[in-house]
Amino acid sequence: MTNHAAGLRDRAHTFRSLHLPGRPLILPNAWDVASARLVEDAGAGAVATTSAGVAWARGAADGDRLDRERALRAVAEIARAVRVPVTADIESGYAPDPEGVAGTVRAVLAAGAVGVNIEDAAPRGTGRGPLRPAGEQAERIAAARAAADAAGVPLFVNARVDTFLRGAGGVDDTLERAAVYLAAGADGIFVPGTVDPGTIEELAGGIRAPLNVLAGPGAPPAAALAALGVARVSVGSAVAEAAYAVVHRAARELLGAGTYDAQTGGLAYGTLNELMRQDG
Repeated sequence: MTNHAAGLRDRAHTFRSLHLPGRPLILPNAWDVASARLVEDAGAGAVATTSAGVAWARGAADGDRLDRERALRAVAEIARAVRVPVTADIESGYAPDPEGVAGTVRAVLAAGAVGVNIEDAAPRGTGRGPLRPAGEQAERIAAARAAADAAGVPLFVNARVDTFLRGAGGVDDTLERAAVYLAAGADGIFVPGTVDPGTIEELAGGIRAPLNVLAGPGAPPAAALAALGVARVSVGSAVAEAAYAVVHRAARELLGAGTYDAQTGGLAYGTLNELMRQDG
């Protein structure tokens, strides 16, 4: 086994061990090397990418608009820059068929990541959807699982169920899809689109795998989500949105009033520069 493969296996096992119902893995999603190092420096046990943030930073819209090569180049840069495990948001797999998803997973492993999110929402603008048929999505998940197994790496496959996010179903529909995806080889289930405590508790009780929820402003605190049985809490594009909001406010203020208030409270130049000097 190569050093790269051995290191991936070790990080993959570490990453798996962090998914504990009641003691969830907290993931402030990153989109570039600087944000990833800041997340690691804050004490995160792992770094998760946000597909939206990665796309925006590369001049593309989210929603399967960024090509696989550029998306995974960002993943590779992040994985090299941090010491903790990295999990990649690969949208719907950057491929039209299961064989292509398997190719994406092989590229993810080559980039140094040990987890993936794969969503079941049909790509917008294709005339399909809002979700792929569960059986079709199961084939894509099975292909991802097989590719990782063939590489000898216990990649954490986090199957995203977009029933709530896309208004395509409720708890029962979500549980049905979750069961199909777990049978196909998924390790965890990600259900964005609801932060209702009763719904989350029902999902956590009905899904026989770690449950990931999408939190952010207006959601219950992480401790409350932990008490409901959640094993992973991520915030998706929310941190990137907040960062870009500062840029927007500061630019508008400077070009309008000519003042600098929006720039106050920033990290010191020396702090950021030193963080970027560190070896990954």
